[in-house]
Amino acid sequence: MRSLALLLCITSLNLAVAQQNVLDKVIAVVGNEAILESDMEQEIMQLRAQGQMVDDNLRCEIFENLLVQKLLLAQAKIDSLAVNDVAVEQEVEQRLRYFTMQLGSAQKVEEYWHKPMFEIKEQMRKMVNDNNLTQQMRMKIVEGVVITPRDVELFYKSMPTDSFPMIPEQFVIQQIAKYPPSGSEARYLVREKLLELRERAMKGEKFSTLAVMYSEDGSARRGGELGLSPREQFVKPFADAGWSLKQGQVSQIVETEFGYHIIQCIEIQGDMRNLRHILIRPKFSSETQQRATQQLDSVAQLIRADSMTFESAVTNFSEDKSTRMSGGHVINQETQTTRFDKDQLVPTDYKVLRDMKVGEVSLPFASQDASGNEIFKVIKLKELIPVHRANLVQDYMVIHDDAQNRKQQETFESWVQKRIKTAIIIINPEMHSCKMQRSWVK
Repeated sequence: MRSLALLLCITSLNLAVAQQNVLDKVIAVVGNEAILESDMEQEIMQLRAQGQMVDDNLRCEIFENLLVQKLLLAQAKIDSLAVNDVAVEQEVEQRLRYFTMQLGSAQKVEEYWHKPMFEIKEQMRKMVNDNNLTQQMRMKIVEGVVITPRDVELFYKSMPTDSFPMIPEQFVIQQIAKYPPSGSEARYLVREKLLELRERAMKGEKFSTLAVMYSEDGSARRGGELGLSPREQFVKPFADAGWSLKQGQVSQIVETEFGYHIIQCIEIQGDMRNLRHILIRPKFSSETQQRATQQLDSVAQLIRADSMTFESAVTNFSEDKSTRMSGGHVINQETQTTRFDKDQLVPTDYKVLRDMKVGEVSLPFASQDASGNEIFKVIKLKELIPVHRANLVQDYMVIHDDAQNRKQQETFESWVQKRIKTAIIIINPEMHSCKMQRSWVK
């Protein structure tokens, strides 16, 4: 009777899908959840859009990942987990942009899946929603995994030395930073340029074309488009202006920590907006820049003459809020440490650092702050850590994270194996040839 019920289940699911699209079919059922062939195709398209080649082995890996996701999804529903609807919509839009860019147009996306866009969006929305639920469930399974210093030490001793990664050359730096003195003329010129661009847009020129030509933001290559996003994704002045616009409207000039903007509202969906913008930053005169570098040069000379410590110079002269209270130590936002690989440094900073010796203080030079604004710096190379194999003394957190990941993976795999034994799982015979890590076919 159980086999008959399962057969009827998969048959009815296939029939339901066939009514919508004869080319789509069920390739597996886990509990009450079906995996459609189009589910796999969406995952494959996502990888191809990122430039990855997809062969039969990777197809099988994608299929097994979908099986695991269905196990997690079933448990997430039992545990009544919920997702952020705004985040789901944002990811759906992002995926659709990937597919549209890959295939060339929205029409070609519809032709690829043999479905109208609203059906593709609905299916994608369900997939993204389910993915978010499964991620939450996975985190819940491993959230109780605790690693002690003793665990880290035992893990390190149990592993071959060459199994740990090579750590590239790293830099620990301090900085004294100053912004160019207030340049009213530079700011006036920026505002005049943006007023001109706004007027051109209001007279009918395409805002997106103007953004490509004049915007200094990374979004310029997309015509200034930022994508469907929640308000909290933007700094307050930008969000206040963007959310006050009606669809198609262009804002007045908006000043933020990143520079000066004009904004156009493209689309409104509930609490989310798709905005375009043009960003221009003030260009300071050589005289203004010279004043900033002269001030820093005087400070650097006092440090080299031992008339002032670098740390006290930071306190007295630096205008960079993010480093002023830490003696000028720059924090790597990716690792939350003071160490930087060369690829993690601002290029202008690395160009200066690469020729410095430990303890040396640089000449003043122009650079950028975290928001991309012009800033002038004097830096000190506090420490240079040579290339080495990760070890407990120098790289404890690297070893700690490896040990924790190993223990979390073991905990998660144990959970999956138990669920495979108890869950109702049916796999389409066409997929039986797939080589997978776990025994799914019962």
